[in-house]
Amino acid sequence: MTVRLSDVAKGDELPALNVPVTREDLVRYAGASGDFNRIHWNERFATEVGLPDVIAHGMFTMALAGRLVSEWTGDPGSIVDYGVRFTRPVVVPDDGVGALLELTGKVAAVNEDGTVKVAITARSAEQGVLGGASALVRLPE
Repeated sequence: MTVRLSDVAKGDELPALNVPVTREDLVRYAGASGDFNRIHWNERFATEVGLPDVIAHGMFTMALAGRLVSEWTGDPGSIVDYGVRFTRPVVVPDDGVGALLELTGKVAAVNEDGTVKVAITARSAEQGVLGGASALVRLPE
């Protein structure tokens, strides 16, 4: 289903998206992205450098948050701008369950140029993990 500009108002909430993240997901992402930093797969190394455990790649977390918006619009190409700040890591324990990334979004503005600004909230373990996350989308009339 495609969201249309005429159906959107400031304050509208996007359907929440909960995404489990496992160590296996991190290994797949590392292979696809070429980011083999040991903090993303080696618990001993991660704790030696001061992290609580292995953490998800920041760009992987960002991509999952972007999925919230693309699933809402029904068209990944509708996103014309997207940005986040990485505020806290997503800790991914090696317990067969991993971490849960909880994503919510709200229409922050419907602009005169026909674009829509969506504010995104990303949480894991009851803490925000992305700051200032927002996407600018262009929706069909």
